[in-house]
Amino acid sequence: MSKEFIDLVIRIGLIGFLVYASVKIVSPFLGILLWGLVLAVTLYPIHQKLVGRFSLGQGKTATLLVLTGILIIGVPATLLGGSAVEFAEKSYTSFKGRTVLLKPPPPSVAEWPLIGPKVYKAWEMAASDRSALMKQIRPLIEKSLKIMLGTVAGVAGGLLQFLFSMVIAGIMMAFGESGSRVMWRILRRFGGPEKGDQLFVLSTVTIRSVSMGVIGVALIQALLLGVGFAWAGVPAAGLLAMVVLVFGIAQLPAAVISLPVIGYLWWANPDATMSNVFFSIYLLIAGMADNVLKPLMLGRGVDAPMPVILIGALGGMVSGGLVGLFVGAVLLALAYVIFMDWVAEGEETEAPETAPQGQDGETAVT
Repeated sequence: MSKEFIDLVIRIGLIGFLVYASVKIVSPFLGILLWGLVLAVTLYPIHQKLVGRFSLGQGKTATLLVLTGILIIGVPATLLGGSAVEFAEKSYTSFKGRTVLLKPPPPSVAEWPLIGPKVYKAWEMAASDRSALMKQIRPLIEKSLKIMLGTVAGVAGGLLQFLFSMVIAGIMMAFGESGSRVMWRILRRFGGPEKGDQLFVLSTVTIRSVSMGVIGVALIQALLLGVGFAWAGVPAAGLLAMVVLVFGIAQLPAAVISLPVIGYLWWANPDATMSNVFFSIYLLIAGMADNVLKPLMLGRGVDAPMPVILIGALGGMVSGGLVGLFVGAVLLALAYVIFMDWVAEGEETEAPETAPQGQDGETAVT
């Protein structure tokens, strides 16, 4: 082997070892750093507007923005989480101590269309034989409540990580100009001057689009439904609002929660027809608000189509958790733009102006 080949192998090996060691060192903090980067990119335009308006400087404005964000997000989330934990603990204690009482059904239940007589009969049997009912459903309820407590604890841990990421985002925003310049130079080095600028803008816009179109819509919908749950007097309104938030981020329909709550309102208060109608309409509208908000907020200003952004966000979340929501959307958007640019370059010299036509005048598909 020649001396040049040995030197090349040694250099590649050292570079590989350096990359592996760097990733190993950073990996414990990778999630928080990625969250901080996402928040910094999302909030940076607001940060710059505040800097121009109040002239406090980059660092002080970033500190003010972080403290405001912690208060806006942390305080309501803490209250909702405390309410959820309190409800779960009380419910578990009640079922464990066999203190749950099921009242007999009101006569109006039997007048419900179609299902009224059957529901009345089953409810009456359950109310008259509580011991048999509790014996059958107690293991399932205990298991469900334990899972609920574990989920709340996991959400609380994620919330603490999110709040710490806000601090990291504040540091990044304080040095946002220099950091943005570094990322721009890196992408220009990889893609060249023209493509590097395009990829830099696309990455930034995609992160902001996913933040507003996925997490922003989920927060708005959770707030609307949470207010409705609390206003209607639904038990564990805070816990249900948190579930709506998680479902919204996971792109699951909020109707999975709002429709059973509507059914509960009619079941618990069968005589309150007017209020039940009002809350049913409100919860139906709030439960479908994402169908209107998502097309307006997701994919705005991005060169890639909205389905590409949505598929990237969902696939990234499945494979990499909540942070993968952004990483997947950015990577798939970049891949889509690069691929379509490659296709366009080929069309300039090879493709005809129009697609080939079939005998009946329709576009041929092969």
